[in-house]
Amino acid sequence: MDSNNANPEQEPRSARETRLNLRASARQDALIRLAAQATNTTVTSFILDSASKAAEQVLADRRWFMLDDASWAAFEDSLERPAVIKPRLTELLSEEPGTFDS
Repeated sequence: MDSNNANPEQEPRSARETRLNLRASARQDALIRLAAQATNTTVTSFILDSASKAAEQVLADRRWFMLDDASWAAFEDSLERPAVIKPRLTELLSEEPGTFDS
């Protein structure tokens, strides 16, 4: 699949500065190529987009993190602070039908 068929929302090719090398089974190769074609993107764009989304999800789901003592104290202080009532936010969230309802 040539880059002329690439999805315009994908990162431009010139912005890519490093190379990743990987091996795939014949089945994986065929599956990835078929999916790239179905989404009208290049194989490279499809793989990078899919891997980036998966990486973002993995990192967002992290529940364990390390902080130095000062940062931990600041974090705990922010958790212990009383909630601040935002009248305009309360009003927005109570509108009928709800703005955020699907």
